[in-house]
Amino acid sequence: MASDAPSGLDKEQIFGMAEQEMAYRVELFNKLTQTCFDKCIEKRYKESELNMGENSCIDRCVAKYWQVTAIIGQLLGSSKPPM
Repeated sequence: MASDAPSGLDKEQIFGMAEQEMAYRVELFNKLTQTCFDKCIEKRYKESELNMGENSCIDRCVAKYWQVTAIIGQLLGSSKPPM
């Protein structure tokens, strides 16, 4: 009988690993969102939508955040991208 699971892993272990991965990704997303929001959005809201400068800042912030996350993953030996 063929199994899709890697050798030595049962369904509970696989489910636990998937939960950990999801928790990691949610934490990463929340940190990225908070970091870029704090850096790019003015504390006094003047308009209901982001202005051009805020949009550009957020784009650059997110790109840099992903680059750093990928570099750290490579340094730690992770073979997969952060997301």
